[in-house]
Amino acid sequence: DVLKRHVICAAAAALLGSAASLAHAAPEEIQVYEDDTVKPGHFGLDLHNIYVASGARTADYPGGQVPNHDYRFTPEFYYGLAPGLEAGFYVLSQLDSRGIYTVGGEKVRLKYVPPRPESQPWYVGLNFEIGRVSHRYDPNPWNAELKGIAGWKAGKWDFALNANVDWTVSGPHPAPVSLELTGKAGYAVTKGLSLGVESYNTLGDHRNFGRFDQNEQRLFAVADVDVLGWNLDLGVGRGWTKVTDGWVAKAVIGV
Repeated sequence: DVLKRHVICAAAAALLGSAASLAHAAPEEIQVYEDDTVKPGHFGLDLHNIYVASGARTADYPGGQVPNHDYRFTPEFYYGLAPGLEAGFYVLSQLDSRGIYTVGGEKVRLKYVPPRPESQPWYVGLNFEIGRVSHRYDPNPWNAELKGIAGWKAGKWDFALNANVDWTVSGPHPAPVSLELTGKAGYAVTKGLSLGVESYNTLGDHRNFGRFDQNEQRLFAVADVDVLGWNLDLGVGRGWTKVTDGWVAKAVIGV
């Protein structure tokens, strides 16, 4: 009986350890934040579409979502509060490989990028978000993220870097604070068309910090297209570690 209890405890610990990374394994958005904010008094809408062409065929924990052939749709509404300051609200939803559609929670965010003169190529900013998600997305319902934003624009080149600090606000299985670095390099081929690459790299928490093979690493080829007042952020990417989804396609439609 003692041995049986030890085995059960060890299995439960392993299960919760893998579940702690689920929020990263199934993101509701794949995007590098830049200096764009909506004008004060104006509304905006981004439609995040993500399709996992190849991913894990089993859930990380009982009741969790299965990444393989998973389609995630996240409408994001935002409103300009002041110059450089906007508030956002988005709803998480999912269509799994069985054709079952579910709504997975809501999040709110506040983004601030101080206005700068046109002659200044660099910028910095912050984005804070907090939300509640269903058990399918994360075993801990309440989670938060603080995102540091930095970038540089000069000529046809556009570079951006985000440092994301994620933590559990409340839930039955609190996870340690983790860090993710995301980056983007783009080049304007023509007016209204920019091509580039995006990198999403989870550095992990104190237990596996800096161990790239134990954390999620993604690389995307992307195209930003402006047409008829719409902005399209299109990309195809691949995970490079065993804990990351394989091939993923994304399309962010901005109005």
